[in-house]
Amino acid sequence: MKKVLKEILNTSMYLFIVLCLTYIVIHFVGQRTQVVGQSMESTLSNDDNLIVDKLSYRFRDPKRFDIVVFPFHYEENTYYIKRIIGMPGETVYIDEEGNIYINDEVLEEDYGKEVILDAGRAYEPITLGEDEYFVMGDNRNNSSDSRDPTVGNISRSDIIGRAWIRIWPLNKFGILKHQ
Repeated sequence: MKKVLKEILNTSMYLFIVLCLTYIVIHFVGQRTQVVGQSMESTLSNDDNLIVDKLSYRFRDPKRFDIVVFPFHYEENTYYIKRIIGMPGETVYIDEEGNIYINDEVLEEDYGKEVILDAGRAYEPITLGEDEYFVMGDNRNNSSDSRDPTVGNISRSDIIGRAWIRIWPLNKFGILKHQ
């Protein structure tokens, strides 16, 4: 009987440790998320499964062009995946030709899928606060992002993590390109 109790105790302790480690990994290191929609085409596609790195930003700040995950504040359990375009303290503006300006200089980037047709709230210069980021989807004309007032500027504290690895579909498995 003592042997059985000892085995139950050992198994229980093992399961407890595994559950604790799983909790730590999911809440502080990384988590799986699924892309819903085409706003990040052609970088990410609908139904892609990703691992989000939640650890890096504990040691460094996000960088321009990082693909980040953050909650949509008007719908519970809804998260957006977008690319950082504007950094804290910068002024972002999009002109009639669809050019993105950062502090009055054209942003040199090749992530946008097409010419921007709607500048949204960035038709006038937007100056970001000291902890705010301006994010956009790569599929610029089919993305609800910082140009939309319901999304707006993203606070540093709202960024959950950085999209790190695509794990599904298997034929696209690999580390994501940010810079």
